[in-house]
Amino acid sequence: MLRLNYAQKLFAYLLLIIYAVIIIFPFFVMIIDSFKTMADLYLRPFSLPISWIYQNYITAWQTANIGTGYINSIIIASSSVLIVVILSSMLAYAISRFKFPFYRQLFIYSLLGLALPANLAVIPIYILMNKFHLINSLIGLIIIYSATGISFSTFLFKNFIDAVPLEIEESAKIDGASDLRIYGSIVLPLIRPAISVVAIVNFVGIWNDFFYPLIFINSQSKFTITLSVLTMFQGEYTTSWSLLFAGLSLSIIPMIIIFVSFSKQFIAGITQGAIK
Repeated sequence: MLRLNYAQKLFAYLLLIIYAVIIIFPFFVMIIDSFKTMADLYLRPFSLPISWIYQNYITAWQTANIGTGYINSIIIASSSVLIVVILSSMLAYAISRFKFPFYRQLFIYSLLGLALPANLAVIPIYILMNKFHLINSLIGLIIIYSATGISFSTFLFKNFIDAVPLEIEESAKIDGASDLRIYGSIVLPLIRPAISVVAIVNFVGIWNDFFYPLIFINSQSKFTITLSVLTMFQGEYTTSWSLLFAGLSLSIIPMIIIFVSFSKQFIAGITQGAIK
């Protein structure tokens, strides 16, 4: 095991502190600016407010209809993550455990999504969604996010499933367990760290996405939280920065709660994935 001396540890901690400051500082500025008037924001953008304007949050909530945005984003993100976890884990289990014809080619095909971003195919996707009458539909966004999340999730799940000892599954088969029972009762509990990583990564990506809702949603009642905030306070000629920052501060609260709640599982999954 690599052991660091005192100077090396000090240098490593110093780098981590600098990195943390770089990451946290924009969020700090966004939060303090959300309590300012527009004049105070322009004159003193990086200092504490002269007077704390809490009304900005109430105005942002009401103007952007953030409550509806929360509900729509939760429905879209939760449904998409559930579909991604189920489909990609089943696909990874089949590729890892069953040597059927062209299983390697199927795995390579499933990874093409990592090399070819779905944003490049937005026009064909729009035409396809329009044919199935899924424009301005939450279901349409769920299908898109589910399809775009399978490639990475399958790759991660397969690496974890490959590390599951075959002896455990063979013992279960001797006891009469079916492949579906082994998948649900043995494999899924053993790859729980991978499930946490897949769920968090996909949920955060879907929650923060602005591209697909902007293209496929045109009814305000179906806006996601990101679309609600950015379209209401950011205009062509003027931007209500205080209200925009207040709305963005409200939009990141669920992400902070989720990450803090599942940080141990997320770090464990990342660590085990790196070892594999």
